Amino acid sequence: MQIIHNKPSNSLAGLSTNERKIISTINLSNKTIVQSSDIVERFDISSQKANIILSRLCKKGWLQRIKRGSYILIPLESNSTQPLPEENWSMASELFSPCYLSGWTAAEYWNLTEQIFNTIVAFTASPQRKSEHTIAGIRYRTNQINSKNIFGTKKLWINNKQVLIADIHKTLVDVLMYPSIGGGGEHVVKIAKNYWKNKEADPNKLLEYSLRINKGVLFKRLGYTAEIFGSVPNDWLDDLRSRISQGISKFDPTSPDKGKILTRWHLRYNAPTINV
Repeated sequence: MQIIHNKPSNSLAGLSTNERKIISTINLSNKTIVQSSDIVERFDISSQKANIILSRLCKKGWLQRIKRGSYILIPLESNSTQPLPEENWSMASELFSPCYLSGWTAAEYWNLTEQIFNTIVAFTASPQRKSEHTIAGIRYRTNQINSKNIFGTKKLWINNKQVLIADIHKTLVDVLMYPSIGGGGEHVVKIAKNYWKNKEADPNKLLEYSLRINKGVLFKRLGYTAEIFGSVPNDWLDDLRSRISQGISKFDPTSPDKGKILTRWHLRYNAPTINV
């Protein structure tokens, strides 16, 4: 993100030489988030001195601290310390790298849902102590995965920054694998229904992605929803059924053990029924 400062040159009055250099460097960088370690490396100063300078810039209204050692530049035209809406995705991309956006966030992007969620979902290969985060007033939810499962993504450019988001097929695969980040069982079924109504629906791509993840419960949920909402050949369904695990799995892991058991898919359907 490149922010152009529109104030006259005397707007920098009151800043030390080092502070001016740091603001200029951040302004010209293509990063949403600056780390104190970046300042240490760039200016060859101690970590303690870097943190003191960054803390002073926060007090002077140039930066906002979003977590220990991490800051964002506040645009001069902004009347709030909250990040601009378009910055939230690029912030997630840097905060949880390596990662990509998925779940209900990607479902909204691909018009697979009309529901609006106030939390941004990121699938990350970076270790996370918790899954819920509130950073600079923005709520994020992380789902930690193996780095090998970062695939099936589309590149978006936001303020000259690259952000990865699940493509429409990976979005469905992800919410079927982890229904909670799709809004729960009922909402995941709606996403699946909307996917199969979309002209981009591709059973072969879904099978390819599912085979890479290779989880029996994913084959069950995918097969069941495809059988109801999709127009897929029997041999495609048979291929999925040959890969399912033997135990009875719940469609929605967070819902009670109630609902019809679908013996064909070894699946307990414990989400509300959605009309085709």
